[in-house]
Formats: sequence, C-alpha cells, structure tokens
Amino acid sequence: MIHQAKMVRLVEDIAAKLGVTDRRVIEAVASVPRHWFVDEALRLRAYSDDALPIGYGQTISKVSTVLRMTALLNPQRGEKVLEIGTGSGFQAAVLARLADSVYSVERVGALALRAREMLNSLRAYRVHIRTGDGSKGWAKHAPYDKIIVTAAADRMPHALLEQLAHGGLLVTPVAGSSGQVLKEVRRLDDDNWEEVALEACRFVPLVEGSTAR
Repeated sequence: MIHQAKMVRLVEDIAAKLGVTDRRVIEAVASVPRHWFVDEALRLRAYSDDALPIGYGQTISKVSTVLRMTALLNPQRGEKVLEIGTGSGFQAAVLARLADSVYSVERVGALALRAREMLNSLRAYRVHIRTGDGSKGWAKHAPYDKIIVTAAADRMPHALLEQLAHGGLLVTPVAGSSGQVLKEVRRLDDDNWEEVALEACRFVPLVEGSTAR
C-alpha cells in the first residue's frame, strides 16, 4: 500500500506538469507496481521519475515518458496494440489495463522471459511476448490499431507502417542528425501516412536482430 500511494502521488504530479487529464491513462500508470520491474537494489528509486537500468544495456523508461506516450497512443478497449521493445514489461502492463490485447516484441531473450514472468505475476494475460527483431514488427497478428515503439530507430521502420491498420496510430521516437524526435504517424489508407513531429526525446537505440541472451 505504501508503494502504491507513492506511485499515485508521483503519477498525479507528473500528469499535472504534462497536462495529461485522461483519468483512464493516469490510473492505469499509477496502478502498476513499478518496483516489481527493477532489481532489488534499485527499488528505493522506483518511485522517482528516473530511467533505471534493467540489464543488457536497456532501461525502464521514466514514469513521465510512459505517461506521455500512453496518453498520445490513447489505447482503448476493443483495440489491438503492438509494442516494440518489451524491456522490463512495465509499459506493456500499463497497455494491458487499457487495450484488449497487447503484442510485444523484445530482441533480448532474457529480458522477454523476465518480463513474461513479471506480467504473469500481475495476471496481465492480455500481453503476448515474443523474442525477435522489433524493426520487423509481428506480422502474424497485424493489422494493429495502435503501435508504440520504445527505442529510437534511425529511420521509420517500413514494416511497422505496413502493419498499422487504416486509421491506426503509431507513436515512435526517431533518431536524426540533430537528435531524437518523438513522432505520431497515422495511416490514412493503403499508401498514405500522416506524420507529425512532436518534441525532442531520449531513448535507447532500436537495434535490429535478436538474441537469446
């Protein structure tokens, strides 16, 4: 209960600063016990707005980043969401509270296994995880109503654009010569997508390929 109260206060404070007013999103983020998703040595820092290491050169995103991206994505009941970069599983746990189903791809097999165990502990059975190359998406279950990418690619991955449903929304960081930019992409029809650059951001790079370790 102490941890939950800390998380609620943190998320409410961040939501006020970011101007996020959607109670569904705020409550979904606040309801996930973030300390479960980090090593025991870092658990005292779980309820600060910091990105924390989870091994293999990866981090659990800042709470403000998760809140901002989830609010932009605006997942709804009845929707199917693809997440690229499972990482700790925290973002997937949030999405599972808002959408009907979540398909998540993680390139590091050990992280995918750890995230699956944690999500099972939370009974987040709406989340399906596989180890693979995130830049290629998960074509078997496409199209997706929403796609969220939690690592920055050097260019917009074409496979993800193709796996987005008509009218669907993709939220992703993209790396450029002047730094990373968070972007929204909406699919208009078979051959047209509308892209909007939002703000500067900072994510780990999206690495092609996958590894069992």
